[in-house]
Amino acid sequence: MSTAPARPRASLLLLAYLGFVSLGLPDGLLGVGWPSIRGDFDVPTEAVGWVLTAGTVGYLTSSVLAGFTLARVGVGVLLAGSTLLASLALTGYAVSPVLAVLVGCALLLGLGSGAVDSGLNAYAAGAFGARHMNWLHAFFGLGVAIGPLIMTAALSAGLAWRWGYGIVAAAQLVLAIAFVLTVRAWHRDVPASTAVSAEAGVAVQTGPAAPAVRVPVLDTLRLSAVWSGTLAFALYVAIEVSAGLWAFLLLTEGRGLSAALAGGCVSAYWGSLFVGRIVQGLVAERLGAGLVLRVSLAGMAVGAALIAVPGPAVLAVLGLVVVGFAAAPVFPLLTLTTADRVGAQHADRAIGLQIGASGVGAALVPAGLGVLIGNTSVQVLGSALLVLALALIGLYEWGARRPTAGPSVPVLPAQPGNEGQTSGPVRPVVDGR
Repeated sequence: MSTAPARPRASLLLLAYLGFVSLGLPDGLLGVGWPSIRGDFDVPTEAVGWVLTAGTVGYLTSSVLAGFTLARVGVGVLLAGSTLLASLALTGYAVSPVLAVLVGCALLLGLGSGAVDSGLNAYAAGAFGARHMNWLHAFFGLGVAIGPLIMTAALSAGLAWRWGYGIVAAAQLVLAIAFVLTVRAWHRDVPASTAVSAEAGVAVQTGPAAPAVRVPVLDTLRLSAVWSGTLAFALYVAIEVSAGLWAFLLLTEGRGLSAALAGGCVSAYWGSLFVGRIVQGLVAERLGAGLVLRVSLAGMAVGAALIAVPGPAVLAVLGLVVVGFAAAPVFPLLTLTTADRVGAQHADRAIGLQIGASGVGAALVPAGLGVLIGNTSVQVLGSALLVLALALIGLYEWGARRPTAGPSVPVLPAQPGNEGQTSGPVRPVVDGR
């Protein structure tokens, strides 16, 4: 079981919360702003697919690479540079003369956002504990909710859609400056006896024994726990996004609710996800991440079963709320316990892969469900969610019962008389955690 992290530095904790809010802000702008963007560029509605695809490619690429570069560049530098890139990309949105330029900016925004997401999750998993891990992800949802309000306010004031992106770009720039000013602070809690080599994944302890632990990339990629965890993230996000995306159609066409009432029920689903992360952050800290994860995964399956049961709309609505509340702590707690499953020396890389897989799951599975619904009936949604939830339970249990990767063989630093010798076992540390 992971040891409890030290009390986090207040300034870094605040920046981490603001960083998660900033991750959600751009996601909420496009939906409200797209009708105006489409009109300005004189493109069809479906052209939004180009923007979404470019953003997904950038996000997937940078989130995976970030996990493999944290030990080289440090989390402070990664956050500062990536947030600055996101600010520049959003500025590009605001001044884009044609859709092609905006698509290029979407790629850059994905590159910046994916690295920030991966870097913050990796740092928080080692520094903040279950409560703050859940609350950080709740604040991502807050950012998603604020984004549409910013764009709506700009359009309601008679301003162009570009102002919405400009406002968020300015906020990202302020955050990037804050990350730049605190680059050293992100490493200040590293024990004095620990440093990180510039060579890929080498953690060096500079104390008396001074052993260095080399963690080759292939060692990480060979671990089955890395890939089972990666698939688990894809499945989890697929459930979360699919439920939110297709619930409105299920409640209206499948269960006969009015559009207004169905819309309120979908909002209740997302609201239960937000509230669940706030509440269960406290619960997980008291009861332990493992127990809360198992109960939550079982709750997701129960909620999906309620959605799948043919019957009155109230059953489906209850199922959606149960899925949302139960799912709330799964993403943050799976991230938090990554080191327990794969070993501390592989955790940063595994988290990068997991964050990247979550983007793939969010894009491919909901789209595939759309094809399935189009060829059958929207009533299939509940059954599909149940199958995914049961598969997620199986993956988690399989990964949790397998032993974590042991430490690599530490090699003493080159000194007269000990060339090629190895020391006794040590607990490897990557990127100061």
